[in-house]
Amino acid sequence: MENYSPYNSKKLTKTLLPILLLLLVCTISQAQGNINSNYIKSKCNITTYPSLCLNTLLPYASYVQTNPIKLCDTALDIAIGSAKNTSHMVSELGKNKGITKYETAAIKDCISDLKDAVYELKETLGAMNHLNDTDKDFQWDNAKTYASAVISDANSCLDGFSDRKVNPDVKAKIGDAISYVTKLASNALAFINHLY
Repeated sequence: MENYSPYNSKKLTKTLLPILLLLLVCTISQAQGNINSNYIKSKCNITTYPSLCLNTLLPYASYVQTNPIKLCDTALDIAIGSAKNTSHMVSELGKNKGITKYETAAIKDCISDLKDAVYELKETLGAMNHLNDTDKDFQWDNAKTYASAVISDANSCLDGFSDRKVNPDVKAKIGDAISYVTKLASNALAFINHLY
């Protein structure tokens, strides 16, 4: 049997203390991660497209934490990126050989609508950045109005294809991309509507 000595106790403390501290930090970090993820999960339940919400926002849980403004801003940033990508995709489709004059006109109109949507999403972000100003209610109303306009612009793009003779594949590809932008904007609008 080994004798107890203060030296062995200090050695054991020096060995175990860093391990215990590391375990504590990991446990706290994991708990905070769970809180952040649970926050996003609960907020996504108020949206029209909760599974899309979860897929797009859960990767940002550590940034968003439990901050509703960061949640709105992140949802808007994702929608802006999607609208830009969709605009680029539609523009590239317009460069394809063999498209009809009807398709060219619809694509041109759609690109204009998507540019408007990107502008309005950026304006929504701008209004969100002024929610701490004295005219908070005015800025909040602006954010809601701009976010709603994005959905209208996206729908206008789709309307341009419904009245014209357009290749069904082109129409489907654009329709899917526009639908994605609309859903993202709708989710962002839901967060904005539930801020206060």
